[in-house]
Amino acid sequence: MTETILDLPIKIKTNEPLSKYTYTKTGGPADFLAFPATRSELLELVQFARQHQLPVTVLGNASNLIIKDGGIRGLVIMLTKFVNLEVHDCTIVAQAGAAIIKVAQAASQASLTGLEFAAGIPGSVGGATFMNAGAYGGEVANVITAIEEILPNGQLVTITGDDLNFGYRHSVVQDNHGIVLTTTFSLQPGIQPDIQDKMDHFNQLRQQKQPLEYPSCGSVFKRPQGYYTGPLIIKAGLQGHIIGGAQVSMKHAGFIINLGNATATDYLQLIALIQKTVHDKFGVNLETEVQIIGEDKD
Repeated sequence: MTETILDLPIKIKTNEPLSKYTYTKTGGPADFLAFPATRSELLELVQFARQHQLPVTVLGNASNLIIKDGGIRGLVIMLTKFVNLEVHDCTIVAQAGAAIIKVAQAASQASLTGLEFAAGIPGSVGGATFMNAGAYGGEVANVITAIEEILPNGQLVTITGDDLNFGYRHSVVQDNHGIVLTTTFSLQPGIQPDIQDKMDHFNQLRQQKQPLEYPSCGSVFKRPQGYYTGPLIIKAGLQGHIIGGAQVSMKHAGFIINLGNATATDYLQLIALIQKTVHDKFGVNLETEVQIIGEDKD
């Protein structure tokens, strides 16, 4: 099967360490890893995987993500070459691999308001759509009006309105397991200097409050109703706690950073410790916001 896959007219990496691509700098190998550059290449990969019963995992910027140390079986597709975006009046249509930061910048340059909150979110458009990314009181659900997807059966669909099924860190993509191709953002006319000032303010807050100088998976936990995650972790006495090479950030307790030699297992053990301690002390269940995928190492 390896030889057959390598005969595809798309370059395929085999047994490729995913730690080279994740924001945490952790994660085991992908059996096969592809970077399609066109829609036809992506469709060909999906069709081939279906024919050969290969599981398919799609990644964007691999930012709010932990890939286990055993890696991912089957075919991993990274959409980092799907980066085109177009501005039409008050609408921006962006491919799934485009950085959501780039979309926010394009909105600002076009004097469009509504995406200022996304100025510093490190993920891709597809990832932001998948999990309804948000910050500083905003979320992409407020501005996304349509997405184009490839469903697992290979069907191309466009989903709009209430069918997008947005909720807190949730979208229809999590339900139908499709691959986001494009996302349409509908924004409002604004005053460019005001838009940019707001974006600069949010970026300044991020730099002050988040450990951007270290590899991390971003915000680890969803905010529990009635609480803030960081203060709970601090009150639990876990800020600064280290397992292996992973540490609860001293700058923001809602982040876990890689001090330089962390493994995904270190991350997962630290997450489990935080969840158990916070539940034991305060009766609060912390759910992970970060996506955790892959297999444990043998």
